[in-house]
Amino acid sequence: MSEPEPLQTIAERTLDHYRQSAEAFRAGTRDHDVSQNIAALLKHIHAPSPLRILDLGCGPGRDLKTFAALGHVAVGLDGAEPFVAMARADSGCEVWHQDLLRLELPDAAFDGIFANAVLFHLPSRELPRVLRQLHAALQPGGVLFCSNPRGHNEEGWSGGRYGCWYDWPTWRAQLLAAGFDELEHYYRPSGLPRAQQPWLASVWRKPAADR
Repeated sequence: MSEPEPLQTIAERTLDHYRQSAEAFRAGTRDHDVSQNIAALLKHIHAPSPLRILDLGCGPGRDLKTFAALGHVAVGLDGAEPFVAMARADSGCEVWHQDLLRLELPDAAFDGIFANAVLFHLPSRELPRVLRQLHAALQPGGVLFCSNPRGHNEEGWSGGRYGCWYDWPTWRAQLLAAGFDELEHYYRPSGLPRAQQPWLASVWRKPAADR
């Protein structure tokens, strides 16, 4: 069996893809409607407004602007420098430059974490560690939203990007093992046959007290 690729090689090659295509990515995703996903996160958070939200893998800042417009304190995080600059300029929000493999998150700092189309880029061997970091960064009772392209647990390169395409049982097991409670899951885009719904969205809660 061949040795797995070094983690930082995977991270840098994937980030390079986004660095080189940042403008095209912003133009291509500017009008994507993820209101269903934003609503799925916010409806489960019981803390008083304004909420403190981490937009993990915020890209050019489209959803940061939405959270801020709703009156919340949104903080972005991305590993691609062009996205960090775009998100800061376009949203006016605080944006941290960190990659997923080297997160430095404050403990119990956020009411919600919005991880839209980002966690699937993690090599599967690193997912449990990062999920524990996200768990620690949430307030007790805080909520994590995730959306990833689904599959049958394939892992590897798709063009210039690394990804893992989980099915629901595998993804669910990972989140439960990290200490989250399951709230809901659904497939997107809504209203289509399952075969035409490539995205798996799920919502999770950090328990309000240790069990």
